[in-house]
Amino acid sequence: MNQRKDAYRAAMRPRQDTAAASPPPRRVTALDTRYLKVTVELDPAFARDLTSWAGPPLAALARVGEAVLRPLRQGR
Repeated sequence: MNQRKDAYRAAMRPRQDTAAASPPPRRVTALDTRYLKVTVELDPAFARDLTSWAGPPLAALARVGEAVLRPLRQGR
């Protein structure tokens, strides 16, 4: 029985891999009420990934919108 407990505790313990670099700091927001407990964890790398993925299409869309609106502004 003790061996089983020790194996369970070892599995629950966070691993500390010394060879790997430490993960980037995360922003954690917690909402705690009487009936609800929510924790939101945001990885800073996600924001960079999202910006690099969505940035060029959004910039192109803004340029197209500007090109469409330019003749309308000049017609005033």
